[in-house]
Amino acid sequence: MKKLFIIFILLMAVSAAYNQSLQKGNLVGMHVINFELKPGYTVDQAIDFYINKYKPAVEASFPGMKAYIAKGIRGENENKIGQIEVFESEAVRDKYYQKDGSLTEAGNEALKKIQPVMDEFVPMGTFTTVYTDWVIQ
Repeated sequence: MKKLFIIFILLMAVSAAYNQSLQKGNLVGMHVINFELKPGYTVDQAIDFYINKYKPAVEASFPGMKAYIAKGIRGENENKIGQIEVFESEAVRDKYYQKDGSLTEAGNEALKKIQPVMDEFVPMGTFTTVYTDWVIQ
């Protein structure tokens, strides 16, 4: 719960920084990403990859969704990355993801588009993620 609260605060800061606001009905997915980086790679390199390659590819392939990246600087998630996904609505999220979190047909098509970018991360290591989706009231 503490992790999600921290990510929510980061989401609010990101939203304010870009002069955007969340609207009632937006769906916010908050993820904590755990990296297992190979020797010679750093969290900062992983963040650079996410900002400059992954984020643009995801936003282009999943219309109706914006992605934000945050770096944990202290606390339980220090040196981890938070990914915040803002969907226009639950319906937009449901276009790409099923209730169990697996991809729909449209989600699989979008994933195919970003697979070459995801493959670029493979030499750096692996990652896992945990998430919770929230609907803005």
